[in-house]
Amino acid sequence: MSASAPDKPQPDNGDSGSLYEKHRTIHTRAVSGRFANWRIFLVLFTQLIFYGTPWLMWNDRQAVLFHLVERKFYIFGLVLWPQDVFYLAILLIISAYGLFLVTAVAGRLFCGYACPQTVYTELFVWIEHWVEGDRPARIKLDKSPLNARKLRIKVTKHALWLVLSLFTGFTLVGYFTPMSELLAEVHSFAFGPWETFWIFFYGGFTYLMAGYMREQVCKYMCPYARFQSVMFDPDTLIITYDPERGESRGTRKKGADYKAQGLGDCVDCGICVQVCPTGIDIRDGLQYECIGCSACIDGCDEVMDKMNYPRGLIRYSTENAMAQHLSKKEILGHVVRPRILLYTAILAAITLATAWFIAHRIPLKVDVIRDRGALARETDMGLIENTFTLRFMNTDEQPHRYRIKVTGLEGMTVAGAAEVEVPAATTTSLTTSLQAPPDAGKKGSNPIMFEIEAEDGSDIRIHEKAVFMLP
Repeated sequence: MSASAPDKPQPDNGDSGSLYEKHRTIHTRAVSGRFANWRIFLVLFTQLIFYGTPWLMWNDRQAVLFHLVERKFYIFGLVLWPQDVFYLAILLIISAYGLFLVTAVAGRLFCGYACPQTVYTELFVWIEHWVEGDRPARIKLDKSPLNARKLRIKVTKHALWLVLSLFTGFTLVGYFTPMSELLAEVHSFAFGPWETFWIFFYGGFTYLMAGYMREQVCKYMCPYARFQSVMFDPDTLIITYDPERGESRGTRKKGADYKAQGLGDCVDCGICVQVCPTGIDIRDGLQYECIGCSACIDGCDEVMDKMNYPRGLIRYSTENAMAQHLSKKEILGHVVRPRILLYTAILAAITLATAWFIAHRIPLKVDVIRDRGALARETDMGLIENTFTLRFMNTDEQPHRYRIKVTGLEGMTVAGAAEVEVPAATTTSLTTSLQAPPDAGKKGSNPIMFEIEAEDGSDIRIHEKAVFMLP
C-alpha cells in the first residue's frame, strides 16, 4: 500500500531567524473506529447535558439555575445560598483530584474526549465535513480561486458555526437567567444588557476558539499541556508508536514480503498525521501537543486491516510496557500503584464526606443580632429586657414554622414573638425580646443560647449563641 507522505511544516526561508512556527491550517481526515465512536458518544452525551439541562423543571421551577439576582443556586432539590460557598470550594477540589487521577492513569484522556475545546472543535469539524467534504475536498477548495460556489460553501459553513455559537451562548446564559424569562425576551427582542453581552461574548469565543484557533488553544494557550508531564510516570497509559515493530518504515505492495526488504509494519502512509487534530506525528514519540484523542490509533488500525497486519502498531501503552515488552495483563497490574491508590483514597474520602454533609445539611440558618441601641431596660414588673432581631433563612423548598426557646439564665423567658412562619427558600426577620430577673446572672454580658425548632415534625433544630446584658 502506498499513500502520500504526511504533511510536515517547511522552514520559512524568508525568515530563518523566526522563533515561531508559521501557522498551518490543519485539515483533519475523517476516521472511524472504536475510539472515534467513543468520541462521538461523549460529544453527544456532554452536549445533551449542557443544552438540555436548562430546560428541565423541578418543583415548578428550573431544575438547575444559578440565579444571581436572587442569590440562590438551584440544583434539582438542593438550594444553595452565598453562605454555602464552601461547597463550591469542595467541588473544585474534587474536580482537581479527579483530573489528577485520570491523568496519572491514562494521560490526557479528559482532553481527548470531554474537554470543551475538544468537544466544540469536534462539532465545528463535523459541520465543516458536512458542508465542504472530507480532507482532499477541503484542501482543494481552499486552494481554488474565489468564485460563486466557494463563496456559497464558505458562507454556509460560517453561518452554521455562528448559529451554533450563539445558541451555545444563549444556553449558557440560561443557567443564570431563567429560561422562561429568556424565551419571553427572545420574542420581544428585549434582552437585558448583561444577557446580551454574555450571549455574544461566549458565543463569539466559541466561534473563535472552535472555528479558527482550534489546535492553537491546546498547543499554546492551555496550561494543562505544559504541566501534564508532572502527573505522568512510566506506568501512565499514553498513545505510543511501536518503533521495534514499525521501523524501518516504507511503502510496499500488499502481500509483498516486506520483511525481506528490511521494512517494518509502518507503510509510511501518513494517515496518523492526517487524522491528528493538532497535526503532530505520533511516530516521533510523546509530545505535549498530543491531546490523547486516539484518532491516530483508529487511522493506523484501518491501514493494518487493509494490509492484513496485526493491529496495535499505534496503541495505548506505557513507557515501561514498551521497554519491557509487558503483556496487557501486566500493564493493567502496573496501573494499581501507590500513587493511584493515594489519589483514589483522597478523592473517595472527599466525595463521600461531601455527600454526607449535603445529605445531613440542616435547611435552616439563623443570625441573631442584639439591639445595640438599648443594651437593656427594666420593665414595669422589675425584669430586665433585651431586644433581639433574628434573621431566618429557610433553604428548603417547603415552608416551615419554627418555635423559639432560650436557655442560659434562670427564669429567662421569651416575652416577644416566640413563633415564626418562614416561606420556602426565603429569608424572614423577626424582632423579639427576652426577659430575665435582675439577679439571674452577673452584671454585664451573660452567654445565652437560642433554640429554634421546627413545629411540623421535620426534625429541624439548631442552636445559636447570643449575649444577654444585665445592668
